[in-house]
This record gives sequence, C-alpha cells and structure tokens, in this order.
Amino acid sequence: MDKVPRVMGVIPARLDSKRLPRKVLRDIAGRPMICRVYQNARRSPLLNDLVVATDSEEVRRTCGNEHIPVIMTGQHSSGTDRLHEIMMRTDADLYVNIQGDEPTLRPEHLDQLVTRLLQGDAQVATLKVRIDAAAANDPNIVKVVTDSVGRALYFSRLPIPNDRDAAGNVRHYKHIGIYAYRREALARFHSLPQSPLELAEKLEQLRFLENGMPIHVLETPHDTIGVDTEEDLHRVNSLFLSGCND
Repeated sequence: MDKVPRVMGVIPARLDSKRLPRKVLRDIAGRPMICRVYQNARRSPLLNDLVVATDSEEVRRTCGNEHIPVIMTGQHSSGTDRLHEIMMRTDADLYVNIQGDEPTLRPEHLDQLVTRLLQGDAQVATLKVRIDAAAANDPNIVKVVTDSVGRALYFSRLPIPNDRDAAGNVRHYKHIGIYAYRREALARFHSLPQSPLELAEKLEQLRFLENGMPIHVLETPHDTIGVDTEEDLHRVNSLFLSGCND
C-alpha cells in the first residue's frame, strides 16, 4: 500500500525586518500578525502539521501564549534557509513555506498548492493573481510570467511582460510568495549557490529557474496583502476590523 505523503506547513518568522521592524509581532485587530497567519493557515485540511520557525525568543513566547507550536532554529538570511533547517529535523514529504507577513492568506491558497504536488509530478509550486497596470508598475510587487503550461519563465519587480506598444492588452500577474516543495527539491535548492539573476533581482526563486528546476505557478482569484509597510499594516487592520477576512 502506497504511503500517504505527509505535509508540513512552516511559517518562518524573523523579528528584525528592515522595512517594517518587528512586523511579525505587530498588532492586527488585537492579535499579533504571526498569530493571524497561523490562524488562517490552520484552516487548511491538507496540512498534517503547522509550526512557526524562528530564532527569536520573543516570537516563541508570543506563540506560546497563543498555544501555537514553535521550532527554534539558528539564524538564517532567508525564510527558505530556515525552512530547510526544519526539513532536516523533521520527516514530512511536502513542505509549505508560508510567509509570516501574509495575514490575509486563505486556506484555499495552501490547498491549491498542496493538491498540485499530491496529484502530479511538480517539484515546486507557487501562486499568481491577476493585477492591473498600476499594480504592475509598483516595484514593491513581484511579477511573474509563465509559459503555456503554467511554468514560471521569470520573476521581477519590473512590469513584465513589457507592453511596448501600450496596446493595453497585456496581462500582468502578481506573484504571491507562498510555496510548496517536495523534500528533494528543497534539498537541492539549498545545495546550490546563489545565482546571478537571484542576486541581481534579490529574488531567491530565480535560483530554481537558473538551475533548470521548473516552478509551477497556479492562478488564484484571491489576492493577499503582504505587509511590508505601515500603509500595508493599516490596510490589513481595517480589513480585519471590518470582518472582511473572516
């Protein structure tokens, strides 16, 4: 009888964010952001386990007060490196990297990614959502373009594809930075050096593409608000206080 793959969700949580200090502990409608992320991710029926991964004792205490499981890690420069440490210490088959600054994520986001890996041969999967021209020109939003079967061609903060003739019929997609990985894909990623495009764009997912590892990009109708600035935090607070994220 075939083994049923075990799926583990991991929320990497770093306290010393540069753009918005201490953002994973910032208040959103009366609860810390990391707790809001966990609350929404926990609603996915496809996650066998869900933990916060952090090197911060303060984050650990906050999660403990909310009965949220935590694994303490070493210090890491990226969430993917922190996830790799968790992988080396656990025995799941699939890992979902859930950004600690995505409090408006939905369980449908996670279910869509996990289902893609469970039902096919994809090694890595992530999400995209359609955006308008104004959002495409926002350098704070990472864009993605894909091939005819949904594999990523490139990621950039620039508005790709470029509508050279200003015809207005180009579709732009925002990349939602939630990933599902097979164990072997995450191990290979960690073994590779940072790539030239990754260093140029400051987007670590380009390491996969430069090394010939396809990323399957699934379209979702549900956008999220990644919190990077005080303005983002205000928008998310308003959303939760209005009850629109329940």
